[in-house]
Amino acid sequence: MAFFNPETRPHKHFNMRKKERFNFVLNYFAEHEPAPETELMYANPYQLVVAVILSAQCTDKRVNIITPPFFARFPDPETLAAASQEEVYSYIKSCSYPNNKSKNLLGMARVLISDFQGQIPEEVDDLIKLPGVGRKTANVIASVIYDKPALAVDTHVFRVARRIGLTTNAKTPLAAEKQLVKHIPRHQLAIAHHWLILHGRYTCLARKPKCDICPLTKVCKFYQAKKSKNENAP
Repeated sequence: MAFFNPETRPHKHFNMRKKERFNFVLNYFAEHEPAPETELMYANPYQLVVAVILSAQCTDKRVNIITPPFFARFPDPETLAAASQEEVYSYIKSCSYPNNKSKNLLGMARVLISDFQGQIPEEVDDLIKLPGVGRKTANVIASVIYDKPALAVDTHVFRVARRIGLTTNAKTPLAAEKQLVKHIPRHQLAIAHHWLILHGRYTCLARKPKCDICPLTKVCKFYQAKKSKNENAP
């Protein structure tokens, strides 16, 4: 996506210190969205792991349609581990990449049983040992289930943080994560993931961000640059 160049005439928000920008964003969300939650439906840690694996490049709405019959058939890791890939596939075929995800779900369940006594581990380093669980997924699970100070950076978080100016020249989600955790208080890391992802999902859209209704334009570098370009257009 092309980004506008900052205006040539300095604006106070372009020169705003990063700490002030973070404070503004975090304070706004803390006041107006004090208790955001994942939109995935789940009843226990095992169900959340399954749902998050299914959610890769798939909407939460679609995942929430798939999971009720899936959990009715596979209510725990033991049941899932004993299934065939063909049967698992039949339950998740309407989501994206069902072949890979059916393999990963089976592998996840079997590793849970062989290495973790069927229990979802708490630490990110252990979670990423599960097939289908990368760093982003592990951070989601650790923060949502165990309230660990972890921040998952998906495409929404990556985009929103870059546009607002919370990250600078971060080329990868991991680079963005490292920058964000330096400035977000530990006790807010888990909730900040939900704030940013929901803002990206419903307001700061990838193709047509809804800047006209966004409450963060005052400190958003993307918006200020766009505004400056329009003002300086011949």
